[in-house]
Amino acid sequence: MAATYQINRSFDWNYENGPVFGGPMPEVPETPTKDFFGLAVNSRLGIPAGLLLNASWIDFYARAGFDILTYKTVRSAFRPCYDLPNWVFVDRDDQVDPQRLDEAQHRLTATPPDYTKITSSVSFGMPSKAPTDWMPDVERARKALGAGQVLIVSVVASPAPGSPVSEMISDFGALAAMAREAGAQIVEANLSCPNVCTAEGDIFLDAELSGAIATAMRKGAGDLPVLLKLGHFSNNETILQVLRAINGQASGVVMVNGISRRVIEADGASVFGKGREVSGILGRGIHQFSLDNVKTAVEAIATEKLDLGVVAVGGVSTAEDAAHYFNAGARAVMLGSAPMFDPSLAARFKRAHPEW
Repeated sequence: MAATYQINRSFDWNYENGPVFGGPMPEVPETPTKDFFGLAVNSRLGIPAGLLLNASWIDFYARAGFDILTYKTVRSAFRPCYDLPNWVFVDRDDQVDPQRLDEAQHRLTATPPDYTKITSSVSFGMPSKAPTDWMPDVERARKALGAGQVLIVSVVASPAPGSPVSEMISDFGALAAMAREAGAQIVEANLSCPNVCTAEGDIFLDAELSGAIATAMRKGAGDLPVLLKLGHFSNNETILQVLRAINGQASGVVMVNGISRRVIEADGASVFGKGREVSGILGRGIHQFSLDNVKTAVEAIATEKLDLGVVAVGGVSTAEDAAHYFNAGARAVMLGSAPMFDPSLAARFKRAHPEW
């Protein structure tokens, strides 16, 4: 199964040489203009932080018809990627149970024949080029977009070990300003990354801290929309607390950013090696509980009359999957890994659902 991101190659190789694609570009239909946090877009279909490594990736997927494009999460200092492997397939064709935190997932050694049924695990560690590299590249990415397309830049703080929380909050704010200066139209704070081995992965569960980060991001972003990327919530009360804390500062949330689990070989050994026992699960296996979280957030925003929108992500590889989220009230739907295997998805969705 061909893929634009070569999982047997390093992150740096894919950064320099990708996306890999030999087929004809899809014919993208014209669609009515929609609103996305005050910005005009051709569709409310996009790609979240992850697949779009640089301006070359942004350009390719913009030409393929995706209209909301997220530049992969960047930092205020260089951070290398974890060693290979970074991406493996998981041996299951049903949903991961979000309540069984200790359930290990088993690696699938063969390549699945049908990308719409794939569950994967990733372990990259949120790598980042230095600002002197990514800021001019963001400017190139912005110039690559056509009319009705929007560039989101995702950022994450990199506090020194043992530093006060205030340093992390300040770093988020400074990054928002840097992203704005570089050309972002929307700035996203990545508060949840299930494929790191540090506390960066669960900031979103702290409502007070999330609110403080949203405030710093708002100051740094100026009048740009601010989004917060959140992970899976195991209880609805925490969702409500976080939404209340960020209301008035953030413009919306992106959810759900995968789920953390152990991934093992047949002999029980960790797939990614020592120190990387826990990694992010994405794809088919997370669709239902991601949808449940999105429904809860949309309902809470309506009930509490909060000024927030929800951007949905999690296990979307078919039009039916996207419809689940749109019908739940999502402002937009992001496709995380499926476009890696089928870049024509946005064009096909738009042809069938021009209202999206």
